[in-house]
Amino acid sequence: MSNVDRCNGFRPVKHSNGSPWNGLVNKYYLPSGDSTATFVGDFVKSGGSADALAHYATVAQAAANNYIRGSIVAFAYNPTDLSLKYRAAAAVTYCWVCDAPDVIFEGQEDSDSANLAATSVGMNADIVVGSGNTTTGASGMEIDSDSPSTTASAQLRILGLVNREDNALGTNARWLVLVNEHEFKTTSGVD
Repeated sequence: MSNVDRCNGFRPVKHSNGSPWNGLVNKYYLPSGDSTATFVGDFVKSGGSADALAHYATVAQAAANNYIRGSIVAFAYNPTDLSLKYRAAAAVTYCWVCDAPDVIFEGQEDSDSANLAATSVGMNADIVVGSGNTTTGASGMEIDSDSPSTTASAQLRILGLVNREDNALGTNARWLVLVNEHEFKTTSGVD
């Protein structure tokens, strides 16, 4: 069976203690100065500021090698656009982020020149940022299947293959990962 290429970023699945993800998220701000479109399933990093009232910290789309704050699960209600599925570049909006450092996410590997293997479980990998889908609002982020290593400075810990009938080892496989380089796990400032 071949896997379907269904890239949609990183979706929260459960907590590392085995309990189901409870849907709890925190609200963050995406300012007009950020010229990168963001999508549901995108990992984000701290933006180093806050909205005008300093109620909500800013975030920006994370890139490979950034510390990660969490994954966008939704965008805040906008009365002028009831169909908001993604945040256009430079648009001011708020988003809901699953930012708990113990949440396990499901994500697809990019399989661009290599595939992850059973021996990749327990190793670390970075993310690859791809173009999001403006029709569905789904993220284009994936696991960099070329990068599994024992290096501590990689963004994700590979926990195992998603155990479903429609998923198998090989091209476009879906994996369970834990954020290895989480902003709430470090005592230094964020990048």
